[in-house]
This record gives sequence, C-alpha cells and structure tokens, in this order.
Amino acid sequence: MDKRQQLVTTAFELFYRHGIHAVGINQILQASGVAKKTLYHHFSSKEALVAAVVAYRDAAYQEWLDARLAQGEQTVTGVIHSLFMALDDWFNDRAAPLTRFHGCFFINASGEYGDPGHEVHRQCARHKEAVMNLLADYLQRTGLAAPAASRLAQALGLLKEGAIVQAHVQGEKRAALSARELALRLPDSE
Repeated sequence: MDKRQQLVTTAFELFYRHGIHAVGINQILQASGVAKKTLYHHFSSKEALVAAVVAYRDAAYQEWLDARLAQGEQTVTGVIHSLFMALDDWFNDRAAPLTRFHGCFFINASGEYGDPGHEVHRQCARHKEAVMNLLADYLQRTGLAAPAASRLAQALGLLKEGAIVQAHVQGEKRAALSARELALRLPDSE
C-alpha cells in the first residue's frame, strides 16, 4: 500500500470510530507511521484528507453494495432481499469489506459538516443519491418501469436509512430484517 492510501485508510478507521473532528492529524500520523511531511505532500490540509476519506468510503461502499445486489435474484423481491440481507451482514459485522459497523459514515460525516454547502456535506449527499440510483437501476433491470423503480428505490432508501440509524443508535442489530419485512409490503414490490 502506498503512503497516500495508507493515510486515507488509517484516517478512515479513526474517523469512523471516533469522529472526524475528534481525531487530530498527529493521531493519524502516529497510527499510520507516516511522516508529517509525507502527509502534507499528499494533502494540503486535514480537509483535503477528509475529502479523500469520504471518496474512499464511497467507492468501497458502492462496490460492496453493487456486488451484493448482483449476487441476488434479479426480481424486485430479490433486490429487496439482497439489500436488507447485505445491511444485516454489515450491522452484525459480517461484511468484511466495510469494517466493523459504527453506523453510516456519511450520516456521521454530514452531521459534523452540517452546512449543506460544505464540500464534505455535498460529497455525503452525492453518495446517498448514488445509492438510490444504484437501487433504481437494479429495480429497472427486473422489468420495473423507471418511475416505479425510482419510487421504490426512494422508499427502500428511507427504510435503509432508518434501519442504519436504529442499528447504530439503539443497537438494534435486527433492524435490517425488520425493514425488509416492511419493504416487501410496498406496492411496487408485489
């Protein structure tokens, strides 16, 4: 792993566990074993590192979710089942590519960067939109018309986000399974 990637992955692990503003540059340097000069060679500031970390997690999450949706049965019910079983694995620390579950990194990061105009907040919003687009794409592949696929993807997204928050904040590790049961009752899933 090159030094830049080492900094990004180390920063992600620390930010995800402790929060972005709670982690200082010196902690990242110590945990990564990278020199300060090397950090500033790759990143002009902590904000630049944060943006790289958000992009890193976005790519990892999208790749993981796409692979999980592709493995499932390509029916509306199959997409719903694949989505919520993937979330169940994540909540219960069975999704190795995503590391130990500490809630949604994008919800957490956007909370720390509450100004909707801030670049980190915008990156988080783009991630959520990309997830909805991925779901809508898989739903369209099942033969669902684009408007119906979009509506269902939005409804699934609301259930997904609620399950993530319930799993993280309340420790309800079965939240994805409960959300799946509700999702299967949605009109477009029949």
